[in-house]
Amino acid sequence: MAVRNGRTVRDLRRGNRTAVLQRLYFDGPMSRFALAPATGLSAGSISNVVADLIADDLVEEAGTVESDGGRPRTLLRVAPGGGHMIGVDVGETRVRVELFDLTLTELARTERPLEHHGYDVEVVVGHIRDGVAEVLAATGIAPGQLLGVGIGVPGIVARAPGQGAVVHGQTIGWDAVPLEALLRSSGELPDSVAYFIDNGARTLGQAELWFGAGRGCRNAVVVLFGSGVGACLVTEDMEYGRPLEWGHLTVQVGGRRCRCGARGCLEAYAGAESMLERWREEGGRPPRGVDEESALTAMLRAAHPDTGDGDEGGREADPVALAVLEETAEYVGAGLSDLINLFQPERILIGGWAGLQLGPRLLPAVRRYADAHALRHPAERVSIDLGELGPDAVTVGAASLPLADFFARGGQRGDRGGVREG
Repeated sequence: MAVRNGRTVRDLRRGNRTAVLQRLYFDGPMSRFALAPATGLSAGSISNVVADLIADDLVEEAGTVESDGGRPRTLLRVAPGGGHMIGVDVGETRVRVELFDLTLTELARTERPLEHHGYDVEVVVGHIRDGVAEVLAATGIAPGQLLGVGIGVPGIVARAPGQGAVVHGQTIGWDAVPLEALLRSSGELPDSVAYFIDNGARTLGQAELWFGAGRGCRNAVVVLFGSGVGACLVTEDMEYGRPLEWGHLTVQVGGRRCRCGARGCLEAYAGAESMLERWREEGGRPPRGVDEESALTAMLRAAHPDTGDGDEGGREADPVALAVLEETAEYVGAGLSDLINLFQPERILIGGWAGLQLGPRLLPAVRRYADAHALRHPAERVSIDLGELGPDAVTVGAASLPLADFFARGGQRGDRGGVREG
């Protein structure tokens, strides 16, 4: 039946369910009495919506709270078992797969290394497929119970007719890889389970904005430092953010060759891979036979012998490692100044495994250089801090993609998925 503004009763019901679910998810537990002013719905509408959600096993009672002079009020919360999501992080050194309940509590995880295979498409698809099967088997959850599988990948993600999500990952050698179609062809999951494939910086940004250091922020940039560099812009007009290929901003005309093939990109100076290369080229001695994360840890300890377990025995700092880190801080600060001047964010949050590892040491210098290169007015109004969610942020953000779609549909299961285009 049609109602005002072209919306149907079904649309209104879905919108009311979405409002209640989201309020309970981010601010619960709450009573029915508190939900009415928080959502703008009438007491009668709240009663009906809550009854529906309880019947669908999406909301449950969570104790009571005293009221002013009346009977104790029952608290409500989102039911953890009301649905399950999988988050996948296709990283530089491994593919991480995690299974979550509806409240994004981790139930199972697995990791598979990539260092000997690089970004071979068949290997990555196999790791995702096998990882999904492993976490489902570990928990006994049937594939059909999933709300969806979210996947964070490096590169630009678009949609192609008949193929779904396609990844353009120039730095990793992926040229229009039909990742969604390849995963579908494996036949491991029923067609009713949607894939949500998106840029890894964007999934990191969504995680920090929903659950981390960006909560309550109207305008933020979340940057990701790993082997490469990326960023995500989130504003009031773009609820879920826009991925930025910030790592391929030119910071040195005719400079170092980047993985993308161009010269002078920020990633060619600030990515973990390039930092280790510069340390080696300038006379440093990175450890051999270890993965990139371990090598970067060694570089940090060489530059700051007091870093780590305290067993360095009074060694002197490696001046080459120190110089590379200082230069990196200046390039990062200069790159952040461009984001400050262009977007005037309230906050810049630094994440990714390399960003979190180096951040405590480099953050003061990064702030200093960003302030020196940025325009004074926006620079005085931005804070630059580390993300709060740690190395799992991309996976959590990836799992939140099917969760956001589930909320948008009022907690109704459906056959929707893919990628938000930005």
